[in-house]
Amino acid sequence: MERGKQSLAYLDTHIVVWLYAGLTEKFTEKARNHINDYDVIISQVVRLELQYLYEIGRIKVKPHRIINQLAKVINLKLSDCTLSGIITEALKIDWTRDVFDRLLIAEANTKRSFFITADKNIIKHFKFAVW
Repeated sequence: MERGKQSLAYLDTHIVVWLYAGLTEKFTEKARNHINDYDVIISQVVRLELQYLYEIGRIKVKPHRIINQLAKVINLKLSDCTLSGIITEALKIDWTRDVFDRLLIAEANTKRSFFITADKNIIKHFKFAVW
């Protein structure tokens, strides 16, 4: 697998939650290495999904606290990718009905970047998925 020219590794939403909770034992060695060796970034869509998870009670911490903490600990960055570019790419993805997954994969694909996830469907279909 070739890596993106910018050496980025996008994080899936559950990866962000696990990192914040300190659940690093859930990660494969390969995923941990990518988090340590690449510039880690999240899509603005992850912010939205974290807010959704907060609103329905699946997480107890507001998204900005999670993101700010991870920015300090692992130098997590927020993407500035435009929504129109993401949507254009997402329209080509037909192997998932999950809107969040489509948008997240679309963004990572436009940047030709790795995408760290434990999601089996994403791993099966996205060539830059890392687990």
